[in-house]
Amino acid sequence: MRTNDAAGRVRAKRLPREVRERQILDAAVEVFSQRGYHAASMDEISEVADISKPMVYAYLGSKEDLFAACIRREATRLMEAIAAGVSEAGDRPDVQLWHGLRAFFGFVGEYRDSWRVLHRQASAQGGPFAQELMDMRRRAISLVAALLTNTADSEAASLHADAMAAALVGAGESLADWWLDHPEESAGTVAARLMNLVWMGFGNLVDGQMWQPPK
Repeated sequence: MRTNDAAGRVRAKRLPREVRERQILDAAVEVFSQRGYHAASMDEISEVADISKPMVYAYLGSKEDLFAACIRREATRLMEAIAAGVSEAGDRPDVQLWHGLRAFFGFVGEYRDSWRVLHRQASAQGGPFAQELMDMRRRAISLVAALLTNTADSEAASLHADAMAAALVGAGESLADWWLDHPEESAGTVAARLMNLVWMGFGNLVDGQMWQPPK
């Protein structure tokens, strides 16, 4: 029996680096989400990951380094999910946008700890952490702006694509944050609510129709 236990420990020590890092990051996202950056401890992260604290430091550095790594990983996963949703939607711009929104809220719903770390914790800490969030936001805006520009039938729509994309991304972030406190809503319902809010305006803009203020 002792021989089997020893063999198990040897096998555990030989886990690939990427597996160890994933275990640490998964645990860190959970702890940072529940405790917040300042209250989270490397001891608790080590315990949740079932990896010694010295090994946590060896793989991913200080708590600040670890928090930044969590933000980068979750932001990358989120953007990959959105891009995959858009790419599978065909050519219609409204369907592409719908699939992108559905993928976004699907990710937030499945990985609520990730969104808390990305949006609430990163924003609250400011500094380099907020910069990581801004980088993710810029990528999202570029993705939406490209969608609008590529499908626009008017020069006006192309000119306003970046601004409209920024408005949509901001609305999506705010609605996702609201959704964290209203988990009874489904991902599809929340995504459809935002789609109905924005596409009436986006759809008209893509078709070259613009509202003008009264003179």
